[in-house]
Amino acid sequence: MKIVLTPRLSEKVVALAEEHLPAGYELVVARGDEELAAALPAADFLMGTASRPFTPAALAAMGNLKLVQLFSAGYDAVDLAAMRRLRLPVANNGGANAIGVAEHAIMLMLAVYRDLAALNDRVKSGNWRRGAIGGQNFLELTGKTVGIVGLGMIGREVAKHLRGFDCELIYYDVYRPAGEVERELGVNYKPLVELLARADVVTLHTPLTEQTHHMINRETLRTMKRSAVLINAARGGLVDPEALFEALKEGVIAGAGLDVTEPEPPPADWPLLQLPNVTFSPHVAGSTVEGWPRRLQNAYANIDRVAAGQNPLWVVPELRGLVG
Repeated sequence: MKIVLTPRLSEKVVALAEEHLPAGYELVVARGDEELAAALPAADFLMGTASRPFTPAALAAMGNLKLVQLFSAGYDAVDLAAMRRLRLPVANNGGANAIGVAEHAIMLMLAVYRDLAALNDRVKSGNWRRGAIGGQNFLELTGKTVGIVGLGMIGREVAKHLRGFDCELIYYDVYRPAGEVERELGVNYKPLVELLARADVVTLHTPLTEQTHHMINRETLRTMKRSAVLINAARGGLVDPEALFEALKEGVIAGAGLDVTEPEPPPADWPLLQLPNVTFSPHVAGSTVEGWPRRLQNAYANIDRVAAGQNPLWVVPELRGLVG
């Protein structure tokens, strides 16, 4: 059976994909839209990233596919209506990047609380310390209330990691898990408005859908504490960037840590880039050395399931009616 690997992957990842390829499969690497459209008619599976929409030519060539297997947790670039017409299930990565994203989100919390980016720049420019000792407004994460928006695989990993900081953990999710899960993670459910009002740190870990687009906006930002910090290591479209800029500039909230933006990449004159109370990274939260083998193992295992006549795991919610 033939697996097509989609573009925008480093040679290191391609080498790993070839190294982990199970027996009985052929891997075809398509490095551009034209190569992808040409490879798809003879393919059984499409595997890789969905960082941009598939072209019309690629969609037209997908008729023989059995599964689109993503490396990412997010799937907002996939044309779900087209997948439904094709009766083609789309699966995400089964939490393979959850540890990496969770650690990165917590790193952003600490970086914002300690103004790490500015401290790094200051030391490198020859300014060891500015002002009197004790004049900095650094904060500790320990003991703070953290609101987790989205308690999927990544949100749960964030909760696990934060237990060592003795934080009060509250969460919101449209799909509330069983009580045993809440007790095991030490989290308490709150409606979104209450979570935003109570949390010292709000961290976003929900998919980008029509319902979640700009869920953080002028109205919701103004329900948050003035001392609150917003962390987004999910999708840029969850946050209205103009509203966030206004909130940060006017002191509606205290700071933000963003691994994702809307748009990506942001233009050089993007207003949020000019603010001192925002720490950025370039959409790399889930890209760890340890995480890539897990992504490939999950992807190939799911492809094996479908090849054996079983239903795939981790099908995105909007397309779960296509299997079972």
